[in-house]
Amino acid sequence: MLKNILKEQIKSLSETIFQEVVEMRRHIHRYPELSFEEKATAQFVQEKLALWGIPFEKDFSGHGVVGLITGQPGGRTIALRADMDALPITELNTTDYTSRTMGIMHACGHDAHTASLLGTTFILNKLRHEWKGSIKLIFQPAEEKVPGGASLMIKDGVLKNPTVNCIFGQHVQPFIDSGKIGIRAGKYMASADELYLTIRGKGGHGAQPQSCIDPIIIAANILTTLQSVISRNADPRSPSVLTFGKIQGGTTGNIIPDKVFLEGTFRAMDEDWRVKAHDIMRNITIAIAESMGGKADFEIRKGYPVLHNDPQLTHSCKAIISEYMGEENIIDLDLWMAAEDFAYYTHEIPGCFYRLGTRNESKGIVHGLHSAHFDIDEDALKISTGLMAWLAINQSGEEY
Repeated sequence: MLKNILKEQIKSLSETIFQEVVEMRRHIHRYPELSFEEKATAQFVQEKLALWGIPFEKDFSGHGVVGLITGQPGGRTIALRADMDALPITELNTTDYTSRTMGIMHACGHDAHTASLLGTTFILNKLRHEWKGSIKLIFQPAEEKVPGGASLMIKDGVLKNPTVNCIFGQHVQPFIDSGKIGIRAGKYMASADELYLTIRGKGGHGAQPQSCIDPIIIAANILTTLQSVISRNADPRSPSVLTFGKIQGGTTGNIIPDKVFLEGTFRAMDEDWRVKAHDIMRNITIAIAESMGGKADFEIRKGYPVLHNDPQLTHSCKAIISEYMGEENIIDLDLWMAAEDFAYYTHEIPGCFYRLGTRNESKGIVHGLHSAHFDIDEDALKISTGLMAWLAINQSGEEY
């Protein structure tokens, strides 16, 4: 009975704070900032926390903000995370909250994540006498840029003082209808590494290839051969992806260049295979180049690890979400080969990263993440604030 009363209180407060959450989201959307440059966004967050009387630490790992709400004695410490950075994209929407900073846009929904967590903060603070434990509020910088703000915040002790028992992250998903939540236990999102190849040959006249070492031909052989890393070496039960999206070399059709540059991405769902694949790709690249008379430099910039949703925590969360909004509104997610720096948290403590549906075809909100036309159905923010508060409270203590 008390639990149901608390749930209704959360839903009521979600309605109370909804319009302010919308306005906060629109403000952040108008003034986006790139990774490691979120100074004004962080200041905005700090002003809200100060207004509500919530203690916080600023300038954490750059522009990170970490707040703490303490409930009744006992219970555990739960962390809630929202990212704050935007992307280098020129927005093509025409709304009154369209980005006012040319070339920068919240095309991945981090504006919604930050505003939503502020709304959740308002709810938790209002009800702090109704639950046990502590809830740490992590407003994180630089999710979009390696090495990722999550890794830096962990290194700087964000999961300590007090020690965090588990963590939740919420991310908008434009492929899921507004009003629904997506969740998956176990491995969910891939690791992501950046690949930079330089193929060196000997340039010359295109009519005299016998006097040259053609780095374009070498690069072509490397590209086709590297795909066998996936098809012949990876366990087919564990997906991985190798893509080269950039090839640069030469100046005109009748000149063989000295160098060719390639850039790509490698993604995997298994950390052991990830390391093994790095060695295989590097060895193959160097060997092919040398066998054809050239040389190759192969640089791997390690990105985010595999994101792993703790099975026990995630199954518990699924039941808690069902209590809040009905089992019919929960979608079981497939593996997703994109990457997220929230993964770093899941390698330290139990974590659950779930998806907030934001699609609404009747409103024309259908564009994917990182699109210049991306937007969200803001009605989803009625759910997001209260749901995260409900999850946190249910995990912070056994009595409500």
